[in-house]
Amino acid sequence: MIKLDDTDRKLLEQLQTDSKVNIKALSEQLNMTKTPIYERIKRYEKEGVIEKYVAVLNRQLVSNAMIVFCSVSLDSQKLEEIHAFSDAVLKIPEVMECYLMGGVNDFLLKVAVKDLGAYHQFSSGKLAALPNVAQIKSTFVLNEIKRSTVLPLI
Repeated sequence: MIKLDDTDRKLLEQLQTDSKVNIKALSEQLNMTKTPIYERIKRYEKEGVIEKYVAVLNRQLVSNAMIVFCSVSLDSQKLEEIHAFSDAVLKIPEVMECYLMGGVNDFLLKVAVKDLGAYHQFSSGKLAALPNVAQIKSTFVLNEIKRSTVLPLI
């Protein structure tokens, strides 16, 4: 883990809120000159603190995608079985996020599909067909209350 000072935290919070903000505006907000801000950003990129820059889309404006959370339990929790499932999930475009969990279920997936029919095809045709899948439990999103890409820097 990289050690961050107060300036790093403030700068990274600003960049997480709006990565297109220009250096001049950042220098005014942080009461610094442009060069050290530019150098910090380049360091974040080089050290992998900033992985990439993306556009966060408004789902309601560009897609009618249905969001589903899938809890997946495996038959076996052997390391090679977990890796096999993880590698297979990486290749499925409908899976937006995947987490290895501790507790009742082994994995939690965030999935985007067109509708219930598409989800049925996905869950029975792709997800259930993956190696070692024992059980899939699905929860359907009715309304998105909060969605954020900002990681609190605590």
